[in-house]
Amino acid sequence: MTELPRPHRDDVLIAVTGLLSGVLMWALGLHMNGSRLLGAPWMLLPLAAMSAMALLRRTAPATALAVGTLALVANEFTPGSLVTVVLYADLFYAAVLYGTPAAARRLPWVAGLATVAMTVGTLAWLRKPEALILGVVTGFVTLGPAATGVVVRNHRDAAGAARLRAEQTALLAEMDRAQAVTAERARMARELHDMVAGHLSAIAIHSTAALSIDDPGTSRDALGVIRENSVEGLAEMRRLIGLLRESGAEGEPAAAPTLDGLGALVEQARAGGSASGLTFTLDDARPSTPERLPAPVELAAYRIVQESLTNALKHAAPGQVSVALARLDGSLTVRVTSPFGDRPGPRAPGSGAGLVGMRERVALLGGDITAGPVADPTAETKVWQVAATLPTEEEQP
Repeated sequence: MTELPRPHRDDVLIAVTGLLSGVLMWALGLHMNGSRLLGAPWMLLPLAAMSAMALLRRTAPATALAVGTLALVANEFTPGSLVTVVLYADLFYAAVLYGTPAAARRLPWVAGLATVAMTVGTLAWLRKPEALILGVVTGFVTLGPAATGVVVRNHRDAAGAARLRAEQTALLAEMDRAQAVTAERARMARELHDMVAGHLSAIAIHSTAALSIDDPGTSRDALGVIRENSVEGLAEMRRLIGLLRESGAEGEPAAAPTLDGLGALVEQARAGGSASGLTFTLDDARPSTPERLPAPVELAAYRIVQESLTNALKHAAPGQVSVALARLDGSLTVRVTSPFGDRPGPRAPGSGAGLVGMRERVALLGGDITAGPVADPTAETKVWQVAATLPTEEEQP
């Protein structure tokens, strides 16, 4: 069994106040009309019915208005209570404000037609100017409350729409903030991996060699490489902290690495990979005075080469590691090849985060990248190749 909703506190106050006011006016002998079909005590019945409907003005406005209309008609057969009429006007207002959208649209028209009909009808029947008073009263009881209800409802709906837009705007702002934070965390994760992974890999390989080979000269060389990579890694970490703070030690923005630093990067890899039988070459086929590329492109190319060299130090078999750059048709091509196969000696473990980071960098620039073993006619074995194409010109709208 469905439980009826409890009346609102304000509705209870309206009902009780109306009932007590009507009873007081009846006790004082205050009536609207003179002698009618029924005596004065009967006016309390429409009053009680109208007061009861005031309890439903918010929870069941259509029912309250229908019953209230019958009570208003019954009130006309009694000397009449002004409170009953006032309560009916409030029911009409509540039906427009709290009723369905269809009722809110129709009731003002019904009230207007009723006012016109009452004015014309009584004027034609009585043929006296005083008949216009009935039309005015009808408009006061129906059309006035309906118009007021429409205005209040429109303001309420506008306020609700504005509040909903504000909530949606706040939600979108929070989503944008969360996406920005996620993107920034991913960017910094790529930077951290690309900056430090190569140095730590070299440290891990040479420290393992120093521990496994009981030779003072080998240990001394390994410790030298370890120290060099430790210093370089510390410098890279300091630069990363500068990126996080968005300013260097002297207040200038921290400079991002460019393709001009590839020579030093290859030399560093050559020093770290000599013990593993690796040699490194750099073939820069760009013009002798290359045009400066957009900073994101140079950074992505630098990081791709850096990560590829790091992977070669960790996984490549003895042989030659080649780095090649070319500028063709509005794009920069980066290609890194290394021997693919088993290698003797110590190896550093890999996590796969480097390949993911390279793909993310290339995807952000709208380029293409492939990474995997390929057949090389000039080599006796397969080689591992990383090939990336980065657009160097912005698309015109």
